[in-house]
Amino acid sequence: MLRALDLIHRWAGGILGVVLAVIALSGVLLIHKHAWIGLPDATDPPPASAAAEAELAATMLQGSGPGDYLVMPVDGFGLAQLVRPDGSGIYVNRNGTPVAEWSGIWDRPELWLFDLHHHLLMGEAGEWVIGLAGLAVMLFAVTGAILWWRTRRTFRLRLWPTRWTRPALLRHHRDLGIVFAPLLLLVALTGAMMIFRPVAGAVLAPLSSPASIAAALQPPSAPAGALPERPDWETLIATAQRQFPTASLRIVSVPRQAGQPVSIRLRQPEEWLPNGRSTVWLDPAGGRVIEARDALAMPRGAQAYNMLYPLHAAKVGGLPYRLVMTAAGLALLMLGLFTSWTFWFRRNRRTMQR
Repeated sequence: MLRALDLIHRWAGGILGVVLAVIALSGVLLIHKHAWIGLPDATDPPPASAAAEAELAATMLQGSGPGDYLVMPVDGFGLAQLVRPDGSGIYVNRNGTPVAEWSGIWDRPELWLFDLHHHLLMGEAGEWVIGLAGLAVMLFAVTGAILWWRTRRTFRLRLWPTRWTRPALLRHHRDLGIVFAPLLLLVALTGAMMIFRPVAGAVLAPLSSPASIAAALQPPSAPAGALPERPDWETLIATAQRQFPTASLRIVSVPRQAGQPVSIRLRQPEEWLPNGRSTVWLDPAGGRVIEARDALAMPRGAQAYNMLYPLHAAKVGGLPYRLVMTAAGLALLMLGLFTSWTFWFRRNRRTMQR
């Protein structure tokens, strides 16, 4: 049994090691994105009042087209971001002054890093690879802990291999892996749950049924009128803000086609999700509220699902948790790279023949 586990662990790690290293490094960089993005006014505070938020949003949305969406400034990043369906977009400061524009993800490092981490620059196929890699990390953590138990008396905490030899690299891999196994399980599980809804449904089933979680996260099916040529964004946003008076404005989504509502997401103080999940859908033609959904009143399973991204991307817990997740990401980077190196380039002939 242990021999089979060892075989599975080594071969899966050798095949996926580089992929895991890419995911880990891009994730670490994205955790600290706001520190290195390097744009003017990026460190400014967000608008101080609901009226100021609404004014900035309405200004940016004038002239927007179907499928555009606006992400508002947040503490730690004072720029609003308007993104268009073709991948172009613009950053604007809190005064409405353009700071940077892009025509595609390759114009901005944070954009292609985000796509690399979530899709491996491969679209939907890459997302599946990422999800399967997350499930593999869970397998590695469990099988690695089982295999480590045999050699637990030789444990030494090594942040870096003592020598660049295969035995030293294997000892480093074994002991570093057992230290970070709980965190890697957390990162992998939250990532896989966000990509594969059936995985999330199975894990969260004790809290709520998968059907109730899916229903809570789906937009309403009620039809809406056509998007006017010049929507009254001030009124639409003010109407949404009245539904959740203590919430901050986070995302405004312009409908892609006639019959779809305007979607406005807000974040209440008690929500972990940076962009919130409290959502108001409005008829763009007349400003009628189609539905206002309170994230804090969702089924417990849906509320737990909304916590996955903050836990995965270190959006809660402040600097201490960011540093913890950074350490976990760097550990996964070393585990992935060193595994691939020892598997493909440092394997002795006897090992190859097993």
